[in-house]
Amino acid sequence: MNAPSPRALRALEALNFFMADIAAGVGPFLGVFLLAHGWRSGWIGTVMTVGGLAGVFATAPGGALIDATSQKRLFIALSGLCTIAASATVLISQNVFLVSTSQIATALAGAVIVPAVTAVTLGVVGQGGFNRQMGRNQAYNHAGNVAGAALSGYLGWKFGLDAVFYLAAVFALLSIACAYAIPETAINHRVARGLAEEQEDGVSGFGTLIKNRPLVVLAAALVFFHFGNAAMLPLYGLAVVAAKKGNPAAFTAETIVIAQTVMIAASLALMRVRSRRGLWVALLISFASLPVRGLIAAFFIGPWGVYPVQALDGIGAGLQSVAIPALVAKVLHGTGRVNVGIGAVMTMQGAGAALSPAFGGWLAQAEGYPVAFLALGGVSAVSLALWVGFGGVVRETAPVRARGANPASAEIRAKTRRAG
Repeated sequence: MNAPSPRALRALEALNFFMADIAAGVGPFLGVFLLAHGWRSGWIGTVMTVGGLAGVFATAPGGALIDATSQKRLFIALSGLCTIAASATVLISQNVFLVSTSQIATALAGAVIVPAVTAVTLGVVGQGGFNRQMGRNQAYNHAGNVAGAALSGYLGWKFGLDAVFYLAAVFALLSIACAYAIPETAINHRVARGLAEEQEDGVSGFGTLIKNRPLVVLAAALVFFHFGNAAMLPLYGLAVVAAKKGNPAAFTAETIVIAQTVMIAASLALMRVRSRRGLWVALLISFASLPVRGLIAAFFIGPWGVYPVQALDGIGAGLQSVAIPALVAKVLHGTGRVNVGIGAVMTMQGAGAALSPAFGGWLAQAEGYPVAFLALGGVSAVSLALWVGFGGVVRETAPVRARGANPASAEIRAKTRRAG
């Protein structure tokens, strides 16, 4: 594969910087915004769950769509437009139906943009450069989160929380511009879906995903991790604000900045890890971080407690943001189903994340925030148990070809090596 053009790489990294609000929405800021408009934690969690469920149903089809289309930049742009529409909806009305609709739009945008950007990255740099470039992508993405959160905190403090939603719309517009700055000719769409360049045979069936043991183990662990994780940051922000221990906009921004700064370091560190065992260990650390985070959040609710709570979030999420796409791309290499695989994994983690806000929100309302944090941390411990108990299949997997990949692909690669 030819060396990627510097212009494509710069545009790709800029896209990752500005796309944070498309992938995750305004996140914790929505919670404190609705709290300021008289909402209670149970209903806040419920509308977030509505959006999460929409994401669950959209992620696998979204990945399949990205695999099939050569218009990947168009779908990135459509995701940005969904974010703009969602921000406008929340600002216009805080009606339950309209806010729920905005969260559905945000979820649909997130379901498409992650596999789309992953596919573009793979299509630009190829399998050989994918791990390194994903590390750079995630470092830029987390840096964009830091910048966005810091600006949101300042603008929210200076002009009110409405300014946060205007900023999200601006970032979405810049993401669209960056997507179209990547030359279409720089994207190899066969490589982007996980086919080897020399591969002549067709795409594997969808059964490849179910038969791939490392993929199944990873998906199962992520269900429990995200069930415990998704509500943790919004609830911690609500707990501190409800206790009148921090300015809503400033404190929420602080929680994001701390986590995202740690994520930058974690992404860059993992970028240098190339072995499969390294990816397994990275995910082991990420799964172990969340139960500890739940314990700290339960017993230290206050402005200073945000530092250890969010540092652990940064370690867990930062390692996963690089390790998960890298692992899926490796175990499905040669199948032509990489982005469907990423979508399937996102579906499973989305299922856990969708249930988390409603579970945590109603539990906090009924029993208090400390009980909610302990319960969320306890659920997430199941992910650690699964990864330790069954994750050995990941380390045993062949480093290039996934189980269930086309045998002809392996034969072609073997012939190529002999010929070389």
